[in-house]
Amino acid sequence: MALEKKQTIMRIRILHLFCFLILTVGILSCDKKDSAENIQITNPGKLNTVLDQYVNEGFYPFLYARLEDLDGKVLYEHSSINETLLPDTIIDGNTWIRIWSMSKIVTISVVMDLIEDGVLAINDPVSKYIPEFEHLQVAVSNTGKSLIEYDWGQRENACPIKLIPNDSTMTIRHLLTHEAGFYYATTGFSCLDSTIAFQNLPKAKNSEDLISRMAQLPLVQHSGTKYFYGTNTTVVGLVAERATGKSLRQLVTERVTKPMKIEGLQYGLPKEENLIPKFTGRDSILRKAKRGELDIFGPDVPDYAIEHQLYLGGEGMVGTADGYADFLRMLLRRGELNGYRYLKKETVAELHAPQTQLDNPYGHDGYNLWVSGDSMRIKEQGEAGLWIGGGYECTHFWADPKRNFVGIIMSQNNEVRPPGYELNDKFRSELYKQLWENEKH
Repeated sequence: MALEKKQTIMRIRILHLFCFLILTVGILSCDKKDSAENIQITNPGKLNTVLDQYVNEGFYPFLYARLEDLDGKVLYEHSSINETLLPDTIIDGNTWIRIWSMSKIVTISVVMDLIEDGVLAINDPVSKYIPEFEHLQVAVSNTGKSLIEYDWGQRENACPIKLIPNDSTMTIRHLLTHEAGFYYATTGFSCLDSTIAFQNLPKAKNSEDLISRMAQLPLVQHSGTKYFYGTNTTVVGLVAERATGKSLRQLVTERVTKPMKIEGLQYGLPKEENLIPKFTGRDSILRKAKRGELDIFGPDVPDYAIEHQLYLGGEGMVGTADGYADFLRMLLRRGELNGYRYLKKETVAELHAPQTQLDNPYGHDGYNLWVSGDSMRIKEQGEAGLWIGGGYECTHFWADPKRNFVGIIMSQNNEVRPPGYELNDKFRSELYKQLWENEKH
């Protein structure tokens, strides 16, 4: 009887386990089905038309768009190319692109990983790692007025500038939120822009040379004052290098791309590859750009040579749409990709949590990750809560945490004549109208 009782108990346990497995599979299947329905694109031809129109009318030299779901399945892709400007050119998900400020969130993720490991602390003084920056001064107008109080059209009135001591301690947090006081050569203060242009930062031989050049520059504001977009992420990359004794290129490889099996995202262009030429529409006619016309740093831009030992954390990476989509999927998967846990879930939440621009009616900024507000849904250009970013030559991305998919639109054009800048909103508008219509059923 004892043996029979044991056998009965065992049969009951097996039955319970079988029922649990059936229930689990059913739940997962339903979740997967719902997710697939939420991101079903019913008319890709209309999306193609949006891209084709902006290329055919001379706004962009090419456009490549790609959508991927949480598992990396390509939901949509289309490439449109101006064959007069780019004859015999194939552009797809494996084409290498200068991604500029799309580098920032990659660098910031590395820094957050180092914070998780205890190598860095978010409130550490920057001077702890870069003592050369301990005594950086702040530029103010000749009358002592803060530069950030000048409206764009009035900024020339601030020149000539004078320098005063920084009244606060610059921290890693200030670098992550663009509140440290660093800037590009496009501030509108000619006396400040000419100073940074003279240092020609992209021509620095390495990180030590870059630090030496940046140490000669004043800050645009007292650290911690307010959001001012600039080379803050490049500096936080230098902090990571000093703290670990490794180059940013090594850190990205060891912590990001290699363990998560991401290909198509790195510092330095592979030797067998070529980059798309630089274009500009600043004359209302799309053409190849001349030296100095991409003036974010002044006369020169990063050269992306694999042997150049300079790694600009805010601007210097190259990537493919396929590779960058993998990185974005890691964020949507809350820090995990291909079986590897890179960041904690709470760290990813901090990346897109409200950090700055909290009074902006269009959304807020996390750590250089823009989060859209209700206005995007009201204007039918997308959803509230999208994680959005882009780069200097018209690269653009977003991640939709509601539907768990990522979108990328790649181009290489520094200035777009009006109304070409409406492209990203127009594309998302057409996409989300299809998604919303499908979700009604």
